[in-house]
Amino acid sequence: MRDSMPDQRASAEGPVVLTPPAPGEAAAPTLGIAVPAPLRREGPKKLTGEAMYTDDLVFPGAWYGGTVRSTEAHARLIGLEQDPDFDWSKVVVMTAKDIPGENIVSNLVDDHPALADGEVRHHSEPVALVAAPDKATLREAKKRIRPLTEPLPPIFDPLESDHQFAAYEVNRGDPAAAFEEATLIVQGEYRVGHQEQLYIENQAMIDEPRPDGGITITGSMQCPYYVHGALKRALALTDEQAVITQAETGGGFGGKEDYPSVVAIHAALLAQRVGKPVRMIYDRHEDIASTTKRHPAIVRYRSGVNADGRLIAQDVEMVMDGGAYCTLSPVVLSRAVLHAGGPYECPNVHIAGRSMATNTPPNSAFRGFGAPQAGFAHEMQIARIAAELDISPAELRRRWAYREGSTTPSGQVLHESVAALDVLREATEAADYEGVREVSRQTRAVRWGQAVEAGAGFNSTRVRSASGIGIAMGWHGAGFTGRGEIMMGSTAGVELGADGVIRLLIVNTEMGQGTNTVMPMIAAEVLGVEPSEVELAPVDTSIVPNSGPTVASRTVMIVGGLISRAAARLRGIVEERSGGSFADVYRADAAEHGATRVDQAYESEVDVEFDEETHTGDAYPAFGWACAVAKVDVDLDTGEVRVRSVVSADDAGRVIHPLLSEGQVEGGTLQSVGYGTIEEMKLDDGRYLNDRLSTYLIPTSMDAPEITAILVEAPFSHSPHGAKGIGELPMNVGAPAVVDAIHDAIGVWITDLPATPEKILAALESSA
Repeated sequence: MRDSMPDQRASAEGPVVLTPPAPGEAAAPTLGIAVPAPLRREGPKKLTGEAMYTDDLVFPGAWYGGTVRSTEAHARLIGLEQDPDFDWSKVVVMTAKDIPGENIVSNLVDDHPALADGEVRHHSEPVALVAAPDKATLREAKKRIRPLTEPLPPIFDPLESDHQFAAYEVNRGDPAAAFEEATLIVQGEYRVGHQEQLYIENQAMIDEPRPDGGITITGSMQCPYYVHGALKRALALTDEQAVITQAETGGGFGGKEDYPSVVAIHAALLAQRVGKPVRMIYDRHEDIASTTKRHPAIVRYRSGVNADGRLIAQDVEMVMDGGAYCTLSPVVLSRAVLHAGGPYECPNVHIAGRSMATNTPPNSAFRGFGAPQAGFAHEMQIARIAAELDISPAELRRRWAYREGSTTPSGQVLHESVAALDVLREATEAADYEGVREVSRQTRAVRWGQAVEAGAGFNSTRVRSASGIGIAMGWHGAGFTGRGEIMMGSTAGVELGADGVIRLLIVNTEMGQGTNTVMPMIAAEVLGVEPSEVELAPVDTSIVPNSGPTVASRTVMIVGGLISRAAARLRGIVEERSGGSFADVYRADAAEHGATRVDQAYESEVDVEFDEETHTGDAYPAFGWACAVAKVDVDLDTGEVRVRSVVSADDAGRVIHPLLSEGQVEGGTLQSVGYGTIEEMKLDDGRYLNDRLSTYLIPTSMDAPEITAILVEAPFSHSPHGAKGIGELPMNVGAPAVVDAIHDAIGVWITDLPATPEKILAALESSA
């Protein structure tokens, strides 16, 4: 069907830009044969309330599970004190000694116990489990249990920790010699804090005992096979005894990547002991207080520029706070290190990163996966260098941005699909960046003049607010790092059932990003049928193969590629034996020949040379590119920032469904704006203080700026459909663009995210 459609991408002039449709106008499709592009598949059920989330599901006779948690950050665990006045025969209590398999939450490193055993390493760590036949009894039982502990000295500062989870270095050229040649050296230290994923639906699992001694789990998750592996180890189960099914999932953002394994293990232990289904549903307080967050980081940066205005040296040191256990810290750090140089050509680079343990709740995956932490630092550096050189920040980026043929710090040559200049152009033109910036500069100059005449500080004039515009660029490696996809060995299937129904067999989960809509479009285009003729098999580990986790912006690029290849093979089989086009004969073929299933295992189409030890070589098969321009107002009395608008131009390769892609850009942008301005997690002795929705603030609809999503297409030739992924990309640029705009408005740099009113007022005071 593709050959019958006009190819709007084949142009020597560069990537195609897709602008948002006018109000009331349907977005044109860029893949598949349906016009317009199909609506989100699960949309009607979510809108009408028919969609069943985990807590909506009814399991007759189910008990309720709960977790007893530590109230100390670091302590020796002696035992449990159970109130003798409570009737313990009504409930089930379990501790580490009751775990039938390994007391491990399976992950990259075996350091994370399912239940604390002998030592507590963070506040809110699980020390025991309780199950009861009703919620009231469960609540009462949890009140009557107290962990017996002896305090141990805690470590809260990663710079003071001597327990290292991972460390990586990237080296290119001779930075020391290059700094000797530099005529301008800019140094800076940048800090970013925790960020809570704050998915709409809390962590939730229902575990049901099986007749074969195993467990069937239904729950909210991103990665069913992660849960499958964890359950097998903790409960000593076989592949067949551990069955994991995804229920409707109300958001993830990385928070439901590895943490659901913890909830699933806890519920499964109780279900096996009780002999009945057990519901383990967190409330919001427990969810925020106990689950993983984005890694805080400290980034020290030094940049050298020569007399010709070229970036010739970068020296970056990054320290991440991993929390009490390793979780996914090594791969988060790896991506952060590989992105820390930014999307800019530099011949001499040294980047060193380490992830350290502290006695705080573990940190793990969050949209962007290390790149937003690195992105804030490298974009602040670029902004400060532009100020020192008295050059437009957009012009400096244009001069330094990667082009085809550029070489990254890891030594990867960018042969194709490099759209850094394209996203820069589209974002700056749409926002009138240079024009607005010039007005802002003139306004600020007048204000400074007024302040000098009055003998007062910048914030002492009669005008009580200031406006500014800011810019940031970013890049994001598509898929797993290095040989990750090869080692994962994902498999996806396409089946023509005996009933004549085309089914996709993948374990990749729908959590709001549009997987259930886009995957049938990919298969339908190859098979020459309507997307509505393609169904998805249930996300159930006993039914579908392991097509890999729903993470790392890999689903459309990698799994969609597997679906595309499997569908092509299925089409060939059916057409060869039936003598007609697939669309015309597939139902008759199924009636005559029965079911036909084609499984496609991952095979790299490119030679991937990447050294995990030295972090050199081809870090990613391709990169996505983004540029954001933000406009802000700053209240000079309160320090409050109002983000008025953000233009975000993002290249995701080939755009399959424009409306869904725009939604990803809008959501990622708003999440990044929150990261940059108000989302601050406060800790005291390792405990989250603002672990409520009333105290942990995120942007609401009232705070959301006007967001313009511009989709730029630079297709990747080694992906069957050209897509690279878009879910994480916009997260990398919103926060630094907003902070740059704050500087443009008031003339001070904020180097510690989020840019709260208190920090802004302090910066203004110190500059007075």
